[in-house]
Amino acid sequence: MELVTLLDEQGNYAGTLPKHEVHTADTPLHLAFSCYLFSDDDHLLVTRRALTKQTWPGVWTNSFCGHPLPQEQMHEAIARRAAQELGTQVRDIRIAIPDFRYRAVDASGVVENEICPVYTATIDEDLAPAREEVAEWAWTTLDAAVAAVESAPYAFSPWMREQSAQLLMVREG
Repeated sequence: MELVTLLDEQGNYAGTLPKHEVHTADTPLHLAFSCYLFSDDDHLLVTRRALTKQTWPGVWTNSFCGHPLPQEQMHEAIARRAAQELGTQVRDIRIAIPDFRYRAVDASGVVENEICPVYTATIDEDLAPAREEVAEWAWTTLDAAVAAVESAPYAFSPWMREQSAQLLMVREG
């Protein structure tokens, strides 16, 4: 059983809940992460969420997201989820937006309520995405991804809508 770390309003540890109990119409604040994978030639991997996902099925999003297990270091969680979700290994994991936090409500009424630091990493090998996680994927540039989010925000996850422009500013430094 996968546990999710609950947080208080100041971001301090407040307990755990089984992952399948966390995302409801009254989702408690919890810890997560977003990761944007880049190739060695600086192309960005974007993924389309599987149609079977509980929240935001079928929308395009960043490379992958996840929840660190209690006591798990964030870099370990990112490597674990990259392997589980995308069937790949990553390197050069770096924090890009350390204080990202958001709350969003899916059309089904399920709420996301996360402190969700944003990371970048470099992909080391080919992809073998899990069908229950990823419907399709594409390589693009960060500039093109930001432009797509701006022109068709409804086609992207709410966290990517908020993160992508911030990430562009960070990477342009």
